[in-house]
Amino acid sequence: MPNLKYDLVIIGAGPAGEAAAMKASKRGNRVMIIENRSEVGGSCAHLGTIPSKALRHSVRHTIRYNSDTMFRDVGEPRWFSFPRLLKRTEKIIESQVKLRTSLYARNRIDIIFGQASFREDSCIEVDTRHGVSEVIYYKKCVIASGSHPYHPSDIDFNHPRVYDSDTILTMTHTPRRIIVYGGGVIGCEYASIFAGLGLRVDLVDSNSRLLSFLDSEISDALSYHLRDQRVVIYHNEEYQSVETSDQGVVLNLKSGKRIRADALLWCNGRSGNTTDLGLENVNLSANHRGQLEVNEQYQTANPDIYAAGDVIGWPSLASAAYDQGRAASTALLGGKDNYFVDDVPTGIYTIPEISSVGKTGKELSDENIPYEVGTANFANLARAQIARETVGMLKIYFNRETLEILGVHCFGYQAAEIIHIGQAIMKQPGEANTIEYFVNTTFNYPTMAEAYRVAALNGLYRL
Repeated sequence: MPNLKYDLVIIGAGPAGEAAAMKASKRGNRVMIIENRSEVGGSCAHLGTIPSKALRHSVRHTIRYNSDTMFRDVGEPRWFSFPRLLKRTEKIIESQVKLRTSLYARNRIDIIFGQASFREDSCIEVDTRHGVSEVIYYKKCVIASGSHPYHPSDIDFNHPRVYDSDTILTMTHTPRRIIVYGGGVIGCEYASIFAGLGLRVDLVDSNSRLLSFLDSEISDALSYHLRDQRVVIYHNEEYQSVETSDQGVVLNLKSGKRIRADALLWCNGRSGNTTDLGLENVNLSANHRGQLEVNEQYQTANPDIYAAGDVIGWPSLASAAYDQGRAASTALLGGKDNYFVDDVPTGIYTIPEISSVGKTGKELSDENIPYEVGTANFANLARAQIARETVGMLKIYFNRETLEILGVHCFGYQAAEIIHIGQAIMKQPGEANTIEYFVNTTFNYPTMAEAYRVAALNGLYRL
């Protein structure tokens, strides 16, 4: 690389960094990505979204095979080890890396693998994986360095029976009993995955209910189905200490409870990857969770440096990170079509999965908005019966007076796909965004999308 001067340098090759790079490259800019892994894709492809969802998919098929009597004609129920199911994720990660590497090559985006650190304004030093330091100059920079699991200092994460949401994918055995500490999205997802494998799971949550940001009925449904899979849920509990030994772990809670298991999975927050970036050399600082503050153009306190993705905190979703990266790149290039990502659908890949967009019933009540709700139970849908996926429901909140759709919440089979129909209608201007759309539009039959027609009719009949 004889001339290491770029219009845009991006730190991190995850969804936010990739989106920012593609946007700038398409506009004719010279772009470089600095990635501290040996391959592109970020935590999303290697440790987070892709491998965990691939693992979940395998577990769902295992559950289906073991619980559906139709399969008894071809064999008895089978037990699959955790490492065996992880094998499938390796091929998917390889495919993702290959795809993304080719995207960078086709768009003539340079990549350098190593640790980036700001030397001064417009200058970054990279300690490459080959032991050579490179100095790179930029006009603009996007920090998309991602995040890592938060580690309390009093827990030994080097112990072979203590895992976080990254290292759990390296587990080489299948414990009989596991403690999942943290009732957030990641904790609930892994609790349902392990329960699906037949493990005894203790899920410890510091809040009064799981995923309290969800509609209460959806959250309650998740709790019910986790307990139905023999997950023991502890609410309003915080850890006091963790004891480790060759035989297992003991989690001591402040309430005096002691929970013993073969392994511990810590899922209690993430921190931004900013420690080694040399932010002080460009007059930037991160908060106590390593996150950077940005404005509505994703610009930091340094006007030439932008940030996007997990490193800026909420919502810490791959889908949002991609949009944030594009928006940041648009803004720094002076485009007028950039936007701030603040309306993000929730996708939670528990078993069954959850997705939502818009307001919950509690939020509408707190805002004194007159609303009604229409529901559709999956047990009554022909497609759900055919697929033998009858657990779940769709809820539509709408204004009693204007019929405007205010929120859509789904629990069950293909929830993360189903939600986008409601999201698309909610985005329509004026009178196009009403619940009447679902009764005045013909849906294919049988489909899961039919739930919208059923829920809409249910809600309108309540007026």
